[in-house]
Order: sequence, then structure tokens, then C-alpha cells
Amino acid sequence: MSAREPRLAADKLTFLLALVPYLIDHDNVAVDDVAGRFGVSAEHVRSAVRLIAVSGIPGETSQYLHGDLFDIHWDEFEDNDRIVLTHQVAIDDSPRFSAREAAALIAGLQYLSALPENADRDAIASLMAKLTRGASATPSQLRVSSRESPTTIGVIQAAVQANVQLEFAYLNSRGDQVSRRVDPLRVESVDRDWYLRGWCHLRGAVRTFRLDRISDLTVTAEPAGSRDSDTQLAEALFVPSLDDLEIVLELPEAALALITDYRPENIHSAHIHSAQHPQSTASLGRVRATLRVAHHHALKRLVTGLAGVVTVVEPPEARRIVAEWAAAGAAPYEED
Repeated sequence: MSAREPRLAADKLTFLLALVPYLIDHDNVAVDDVAGRFGVSAEHVRSAVRLIAVSGIPGETSQYLHGDLFDIHWDEFEDNDRIVLTHQVAIDDSPRFSAREAAALIAGLQYLSALPENADRDAIASLMAKLTRGASATPSQLRVSSRESPTTIGVIQAAVQANVQLEFAYLNSRGDQVSRRVDPLRVESVDRDWYLRGWCHLRGAVRTFRLDRISDLTVTAEPAGSRDSDTQLAEALFVPSLDDLEIVLELPEAALALITDYRPENIHSAHIHSAQHPQSTASLGRVRATLRVAHHHALKRLVTGLAGVVTVVEPPEARRIVAEWAAAGAAPYEED
């Protein structure tokens, strides 16, 4: 296919606007490669590069001086037909990710690249490279290790697609290991944890299982049952039941999103009662919310994940259990 030359001024401007970030993103690129990328002739690319080299922004003198213009490596351009930008104009003044922000994003991309469904990692690797180059400073080198084996996630996802049952040993939050047979429905992640949601034959209902507590996982040949009316999954991962414990927590209003999966209800402003404040006055930005948990072990896990954010208010037994558990954890660190 022959190269098509931009004819209108608008086409030429569009080409230049696309060419500049492309050249910035590619440190050293051949003219022929650029021509093939944009579908134009090599001579048109050379002409555009010469125009870019005399373009820029006026400085304090309102005149275009050397430091106000783009510049290229002319020896590479003239002798080797390669384009290397050696000076960029106004690009470095644009907002950039900080080194910490870029490192956090790169860590998340590393985690995603480890999942079975992201076997084609070229796009992820390209994005990580762009984040590294585009950060305001060199991001910290991080390596993310998954808490769950990608093999386990892959086995469960394959069982979901094949619509067959799973068998495994499950260590519940009470420390009991129970054999389960489950019709797998979905694999989901919340924060650092991965969960399997499925119809549990032992309980006769939909249950949620943490993958790091599953062992001896086996894919059976038994087809999963068809229970469309019974297995409608709720949007929230944790669905309360009438047998759950009712807990009142106090936390900053801005942190309510952190407990959304527990479906908090009866949310109202927290109040302070003290000798200095005989009148009941609302705490700054704090609210109280009622939610349900399956047992006190689940409450401990919730408080652990939100340490310093939430306070257990009611019932008294829950306050006592969480306080004793926290004291036992801190005891080994106390000095004589």
C-alpha cells in the first residue's frame, strides 16, 4: 500500500501533533519506521522533523531563542536517517506521576500480569515502561508476589467455564478444616485477597471461600447443578444473614467506602458526651454504622484490616473480645 500524503493544513497539523509525542516516547527511531507507523512517505517525515526543529515556545524575551526550540541529534538524522530528540519544549512542565505513584501503579500491573487471564503481557509491559519513563523520578524497584497461586486461580476459573464441581479442604475462620464440595460460580478479589463464590453442597446455600484457605483442590467430573433462581449472586461479596452478629462501629465518614461490602446500615453522626461537653455535639467527620458479621473471628479480621480507623462501639461483648485479642497481640512487644 502506497503512503498517503496529508494534503490539507488540518491533516498536516494533526500529523505533527501525533508525531511529537511518538518521537518523545521512542528515544531513537528510524525514519522508515516512523513513515510505516503513520502511513506517509519517508521524505514527508523528514520534512516534518525539520519543521519540529524550528518550533517551540517564546521565552521571557518573547523571542524564539535556542533553549526555546525543539532540537534533535543532527548527525544521527543526516548520516543514519534516525530521529533522536535532544531537547523538548514545555513537555517537562506537564503534570507527571511522582516516583511513589508510578511505583504503586507498576506494582499493580505486575500483580495483574501474574494472573492467568493476562497471559499476553506485551501491553502491560509496554505500559510499565511508559510509567517508568514518564515519572518525575525513577520509581522504586518493586517485585509483587501473589498470596494465591496463579495455578489455583486458573484451576477454579477453568472449573467455572466447564461448569463442573470442585472438592477441597477449607480452613474456616474458627480454625476448623472441613471438606467442601462446591459448584463454582465466580472468582473475585477484594484488596489483597481472592475469593471463590459458589453453591456449597454442605451448607445448601451460596458461600464465599478465601482462596488462601483452600487446600487439596480437586476438579471433579460431576456437572455443577442448575440453580438459577437460588444462585443469584449479590453485588456485595459479603451478604449478611439473620444469624449474624449485629455490630456498631464508629469511623470517619470518609472511610465508609472501606466497609461497603459489609452493607452498613443505620449510619448516623457520632456524638461525644463528656463533662467538658455537657451538650451532645457531633464528632468532626465521624459516623456510627451498624453492620453484620458471621462471628467474632470475622470482626477481628475486619478490625485488623482497618486498624486505627474503626472503633467497636457495641455490643459490650464484642468490645471486650476485640480488646482482649488486641492486648494479646501487643503483649509480646511490651517492655518489663
